[in-house]
Amino acid sequence: MIIGDIADGLTRGVEGISASVSGVFFEPVIRLGVTGLSRAGKTVFITSLVANLLDRGRMPQLVAASSGAIRTAYLQPQPDDTVPRFDYETHLAALTGDAPHWPDSTRSVSQLRLSFRVQPSGLMGAISGPRTVHLDIVDYPGEWLLDLALLDKSYTDWSAETLARAQGREFAASYLAAVGGVDLTARLEEPVAKELSAEFANYLHQARAQGFSDCTPGRFLLPGEMAGSPVLTFAPLPKPAQTGRGTLWREMERRYEAYKREVVKPFFRDHFSKIDRQVVLVDALGAIHSGPKAVEDLREAMAEILGAFRPGRNAWLSQLLLGKRVEKILFAATKADHLHHRQHGRLTAIMSALVRDAKDRADFAGARTAAMSIASIRATVEETLNHDGQNLDCVRGTLLDSGKQAAFYPGELPEDPARILAAAKSGKEAWLDADYEIMRFAPAPLTLKPGEGPPHIRLDKAAEFLIGDRL
Repeated sequence: MIIGDIADGLTRGVEGISASVSGVFFEPVIRLGVTGLSRAGKTVFITSLVANLLDRGRMPQLVAASSGAIRTAYLQPQPDDTVPRFDYETHLAALTGDAPHWPDSTRSVSQLRLSFRVQPSGLMGAISGPRTVHLDIVDYPGEWLLDLALLDKSYTDWSAETLARAQGREFAASYLAAVGGVDLTARLEEPVAKELSAEFANYLHQARAQGFSDCTPGRFLLPGEMAGSPVLTFAPLPKPAQTGRGTLWREMERRYEAYKREVVKPFFRDHFSKIDRQVVLVDALGAIHSGPKAVEDLREAMAEILGAFRPGRNAWLSQLLLGKRVEKILFAATKADHLHHRQHGRLTAIMSALVRDAKDRADFAGARTAAMSIASIRATVEETLNHDGQNLDCVRGTLLDSGKQAAFYPGELPEDPARILAAAKSGKEAWLDADYEIMRFAPAPLTLKPGEGPPHIRLDKAAEFLIGDRL
């Protein structure tokens, strides 16, 4: 095992040296990881980002676009022939067609390469002329990102944490009853293991539907071709006094370790470890709507996510010798168009507060982190309505479920984010002084002028933070 790990590390080191030399001396490559927690709009973000980088009329805060440094941008085949291509054209057609609709979400890793011809500034730029910069966008489910935290947890610790969270949730009753009805020290019987894992998977699906974020293991929600395999047939159990060989508890522990070895580690090695910029999309409004416990669960998930990264600045020599480290991480609260612009600053402040603890650790390690509120595609317009003599700042859009136009007032987010976080950390069941609502809007019909991408909110600012320095 040790020799295999050394050989694997040497192979990755040679690959890293090759990629780093190519990037430094020839055509630089930016590998941007894009992930999102439940219902955050990852597919829409990538589609709109690419469309607005190809047609940059709505990207004034991306300095390389507004200054004219980007001469042209074009799509190319992705460099990895074994990774599915992000289906950009199909997703864009869904958003911009005669009957616009939200595209289907991606359920596995995919990739897209966007290349820029950039004119460097200054004397060297005048001498060297335009150069090519490649942006490789790596799309992967947020549930898989949370799994990286499992690498540092034993089965005993993970089980204890998961069962403790489940104790306070009514929808966990069926799973907890199933756990209480089995003999943990009995010999393994496969039907019992299957029943427990099925109950646990159902619990995770309900947790995600209720707005909770930390739903590991992620492949239980997106099993793909692994459905029914032993590596996905385990569940958290309390540790008994005796854990003999062949018992139910011991077999569950063995399968948990196999999941980390056969599923999580390959993802880290093949995809995640090669990323040098990262955006994590978060449906913060959805968590707020779901209540204080969902917000606290989201805050804890953010801390787990930061722990999964290896933050630090990417000097080219350190890349050659030690491999890449994530340089920049953006936490973006999506669906800002569900709020009047007057509340966007409050949503950003809440997002910043949610990641504060983890952000401080990442900043100390040398990575740059930021929090923003964005809308990848703007689906609403703003208006102010008078209700009972009070002016309400509303948004109007087409309701996803009924197809009808409606004006909507979501409630007033607090100016001080501590009012949200304090209630969340104290375990309150509901907000005491406010009620936050959300609506599901359909994408609005678009009429795009030549040179313009889809309308958005602060997508250009997000792009400037993530890749502006490399353009």
